[in-house]
Amino acid sequence: MRRNPQLLTRYKAILAATGVVLVLGGIGMLTPLLALLGWPAEYVYAPQFIVPAFLEIILGAVVWWVFRTRLQVALTLQEGAVIVFFSWVIIAVFAAVPYMAVCGYSFTNAVFESVSGWSGTGLTVTDVLAVPNVILLWRSITQYIGGAGLALIMLAAIAGPLGQNLSVAEGRTDQLAPHVRDSAKIVVVMYSAYGIFGILALWAVGMTFFEAVNHTFTALGTGGFSTRPDSIAGFNSPAIEAVLVILMLLGSTNFLTAYLFMQGKLGPVWRNAEIRTAFFAIVLSAVALTLALYCGGIFPNLSKCLRVAVFEPISAMSGTGFQTTLYNSWGGFPVLVLIVMMIMGGGAGSTSGAIKQFRVYLVFKSILWEFRRSMLPKSVVEENYVWYGPGKLYVDDRRIRMAQNYIAVYFLGLLIGTAIVAAHGYPVGDALFEYASAQGTVGLSLGITTPTTPPLILWTMIAGMFLGRLEFYVVFVSLVKIINDARYMTFR
Repeated sequence: MRRNPQLLTRYKAILAATGVVLVLGGIGMLTPLLALLGWPAEYVYAPQFIVPAFLEIILGAVVWWVFRTRLQVALTLQEGAVIVFFSWVIIAVFAAVPYMAVCGYSFTNAVFESVSGWSGTGLTVTDVLAVPNVILLWRSITQYIGGAGLALIMLAAIAGPLGQNLSVAEGRTDQLAPHVRDSAKIVVVMYSAYGIFGILALWAVGMTFFEAVNHTFTALGTGGFSTRPDSIAGFNSPAIEAVLVILMLLGSTNFLTAYLFMQGKLGPVWRNAEIRTAFFAIVLSAVALTLALYCGGIFPNLSKCLRVAVFEPISAMSGTGFQTTLYNSWGGFPVLVLIVMMIMGGGAGSTSGAIKQFRVYLVFKSILWEFRRSMLPKSVVEENYVWYGPGKLYVDDRRIRMAQNYIAVYFLGLLIGTAIVAAHGYPVGDALFEYASAQGTVGLSLGITTPTTPPLILWTMIAGMFLGRLEFYVVFVSLVKIINDARYMTFR
């Protein structure tokens, strides 16, 4: 079998693009040093960030320099998936170094915390009272950047059709503008505006400025890392919870939908499939939880039940993972409600993970269409559509099949992950909740995830977070393509 020169050229473009991402990732690792402005005594931790950051920058620059090409190579979706795969793995490993160097974590715990951050999950093995502020800020920054999407934000500097395929490969199929750079700029402006609003709002309702920054980053990134060991319960503030609800909804809303709202196009926004799915899911879950918690005597008064019943489902659905209470005394039904919300997830073009609202809505509509079709004459030709983005999106059988297949693969992964956790002696319900939280990149926990959790469980959850954030097909397509292409890049 002869070596394929054209394929080698394309892999040079892939590696060059990966090098650019690594340079940007290294620059991002320097941003936590801003915490030294408020806590100068923590300057002793600066080398633990500077050294790996510069190593990552040098590695990225060398890879880009060696494999750069003057040819305009229009990479395919599969090739974009390979770039995203390589980038996420390498950046997550580099990002784990400060946890090992500053906190003394094992490699497993450090990678777990890093992947949980970059994937926007929020499950943690960190004792937030025992680590310096620079580490707390680093955790939050990884969720803010990772939530927005490395492919869309960090690769905005890469020109040509490559950028669009990278954003699609990372689970973002919506373009706010014809060119990926323009779309990225719009998202950056929107995301930054969200951040400024969140910081000022949380600061105004009682958080310290540092806490406001951290919680804004992790709310918008739908990650859920907190500076307090008991998460949002540590504040016990309805005002803070209200602001966080707004930030979580902003983070879990498709950027395209939010952009239409800002343009005053309220009709398409309200008719949007995801907006309606989210609205009805929140209302139904809030009513169900309020009744279950009040009638079960979990909380002493109706107002507290209502606060919890609104906040927790939004936290679960958005994939944020903030908690205002513990779930151990809730019983089976309320916990099941949260599991359902975690599995559904947020908007398709947002910072959240899981199955995504659009797929859920599409499959639900396909069931209705199939039932209606069975009642009509065979000669009738239908054009089925859903409202998505600025107008109607006509749906064919292929799109429905793709959504159904993804849901099937997602539940298969959920079954395998739950089985591995349960095999360690945990109740099946607890194992399902914890792994659903990991694969849905949520971060809610029943207490299984701790610094002493068995390594096999942590690596299972790392795999779940990785697959859930990048979406299964991106990882599978990347691995299959690399294996297949390897045959044509060597002499036989």
